[in-house]
Amino acid sequence: MDPGEGGSPAAPSTSIAAPGPGADTREDAGKQVVVILVGPPGSGKSTFAEAVMAAAAGRPWARVCQDTIGKGKAGTKIQCLKAAADALKEGKSVFIDRCNLEREQRSDFVKLGCTVQADVHAVFLDLPAKVCISRSVSRTSHEGNVQGGMAAMVVNRMLKNKQAPLLTEGFSRITFCTDDDDIKKAVDMYSALGPSHSLASGVFGQKSKGPVQTGIMKFLKKADTSSVNKSSGTMVTSSERKTGQQNTTLKQENLEAGGACSMQVEKKLDNLKEKEEQSKERVSSDTSLCTLAFPSISTADFQFDLEKASEVIVDAATDFVQKHDNVRLVLVDLSQKSRILSLVKDKAAKKSFDSSRFFTFVGDITQLHSKGGLQCNVIANAANWRLKPGGGGVNAAIFNAAGEALQHATKECADTLRPGNSVAVPVPSTSPLHQQEGVTHVIHVLGPNMNPMRPDCLKNDYTKGCKVLHEAYNSLFENFATIAQSYTGKQNDETSSRKSASGVISPNDSKTKREGSDDSERTKKCKLLPSILTSSQHHERRGTNTLSYHDNSMGSSDAPNQAREEDNKKNAAVTNKTWGSWAQSLYEVAMHPEKYKNADSILEISDEFVVLKDLYPKAKRHVLVISRTDGLDSLADVKKAHLPLLRSLHSAGLKWAHKFLEEDASLKFRLGYHSVPSMRQLHLHVISQDFNSPSLKNKKHWNSFTSAFFLDSVDVMDEVDQHGSATINPDEKLLAMELRCHRCRSAHPNIPKLKSHIAACKSPFPSHLLKKDKLLSASTMRAGCS
Repeated sequence: MDPGEGGSPAAPSTSIAAPGPGADTREDAGKQVVVILVGPPGSGKSTFAEAVMAAAAGRPWARVCQDTIGKGKAGTKIQCLKAAADALKEGKSVFIDRCNLEREQRSDFVKLGCTVQADVHAVFLDLPAKVCISRSVSRTSHEGNVQGGMAAMVVNRMLKNKQAPLLTEGFSRITFCTDDDDIKKAVDMYSALGPSHSLASGVFGQKSKGPVQTGIMKFLKKADTSSVNKSSGTMVTSSERKTGQQNTTLKQENLEAGGACSMQVEKKLDNLKEKEEQSKERVSSDTSLCTLAFPSISTADFQFDLEKASEVIVDAATDFVQKHDNVRLVLVDLSQKSRILSLVKDKAAKKSFDSSRFFTFVGDITQLHSKGGLQCNVIANAANWRLKPGGGGVNAAIFNAAGEALQHATKECADTLRPGNSVAVPVPSTSPLHQQEGVTHVIHVLGPNMNPMRPDCLKNDYTKGCKVLHEAYNSLFENFATIAQSYTGKQNDETSSRKSASGVISPNDSKTKREGSDDSERTKKCKLLPSILTSSQHHERRGTNTLSYHDNSMGSSDAPNQAREEDNKKNAAVTNKTWGSWAQSLYEVAMHPEKYKNADSILEISDEFVVLKDLYPKAKRHVLVISRTDGLDSLADVKKAHLPLLRSLHSAGLKWAHKFLEEDASLKFRLGYHSVPSMRQLHLHVISQDFNSPSLKNKKHWNSFTSAFFLDSVDVMDEVDQHGSATINPDEKLLAMELRCHRCRSAHPNIPKLKSHIAACKSPFPSHLLKKDKLLSASTMRAGCS
């Protein structure tokens, strides 16, 4: 970033008194300092670092800037971490000059500083958005090329994901700067920081954001200082109000005394603010998360021990949210004095996980949205074994709220339920529960029974009881995971449709791509190409022809002529498909690779192909070898004249597979093409067979690489050589087949179960993959070389 980015670069004072609030001139061990600069483009991060370094009072500083880390060009976060570590080894203090607007982006740098026992500071340049935009738009020759007309969109996009730094992240000191005067004071303070000086810990410069909700809350508690509404969420108690008032008073006394708050008090106050912000975020309807509201299973009518049940709930829930993205779990109870909620909160507080994705809520599970302001797509029902209404409690409430429509839908799914199991039932659109609360599914779950007056009593056998209760929650959460995957896909489609209606797709820059994240796979792939996505382009849905199912052996060299003619017809149908603007990304890379040669994802560029990291990899190692020949949209366009090109793509794939095997000899690879690719421009997949990736989320992902939809490169080359074209199977019904292990062919109900099985499966690969070097391993590559 250039000096025009912001922050007055006036020469700072070197007086030891200059540090101002929080300065500490003690002669100590002279700790190094890692200063993580936080702010959008145009906030003045680079100017800040350069100003301090120019006027430093004897302390050696290094600036690590992602925009220039790659030999004067944009680099990666990993390169920044290495450069920072090297500077710290040399005894220097370090400025981390990158946007760092999200906690995830800061966490590795915080860990690095803590590892070497350095003081880790955050300087948050929280200037008004219009100031940052004005500076970004007007500047030229910016290191990261965030300038001109695109800069405004970039700044706005990044600010949407802004997360203010917190002491709980691991910072010892946080300085907020909201204008140029604040920035100048901070520059003066760090400039005057000598080799043996340190700065006081705590939070400085943060402007008041209104009244703080009192009480330290680990879980959801909707603020309401005037009244307690039973169905609108847990409220703070009088004791919590006293605690909050005492902390506020303590802070005021410190300020009046003219001294900075102690680190302990600052941390407590920071926690209060953090919990308040989290509460407000949780109560609002977060459409980015699919939410399951569930009652405590077996602890009411079935009389399961509350202490043991709370342990099971916390273990099962925290394990689930750590393994799954874009989901949220809410434990619900009617009573504000619920002991199970209290036990769960206490136990969960000791766990290390994102508490915004698993928390408790007081309210009626059938009225969470209308009376509690909490949107839950899925609710769980503590059902009876007959899956019938009645019995009181949650079961009766849910069936009553949903009406007869739920009874009929449940009967279509199952007649009975055994302890430890669950069944997901789609809620008909005619149901009041769907229309008024937005609930799309009810998951009936049956837990263990300890009540001798009810069936299947375990007679206080808690060894078996805890096992069955674990199974019940695991079954519940697995059913929810399957629903959530479908929900996320629909949400992405709706987002695309809205963008299409407005005719706008937000472009992105390389820096945003490196630091940002997006749940849409298509959008992520488009991030590589900011220059082609203009406001005049529309996000189109992929157009495909309806094709009949055709089951034939891939790579059969002696197929009858009639079958060959049918294949040619299908190939012609695929060739005539239309491509939405989102699907043009690979084409643009292939045609103009020089525009993207500095992108992190580009591995190799030649006259014939470009090698690119898949931006949504479905395995540990997953790259694309993209043809640069114009007119080759997919395998359906390939003719015999293209055989030399196919061999070149295959050779490049082999080279990269060999490189990856040298790094990890345990991997195995396949090289192949999708029958009907989702992205325009012929490209070869080089993918390891572990399929260990969070990006592999659904049946379509899995079956696209493990069914006849995926064509091995060697078979494609053979067919093109013998018949002039490849036999492809464009029927997308293949993508909806049941989930089966690619090694032993065992069936599995969902992706989490499948991944768990794959990690342990030792069965040999199918015999057809062991022919013609379709399956590449360290041993086959060595044999090939010899």
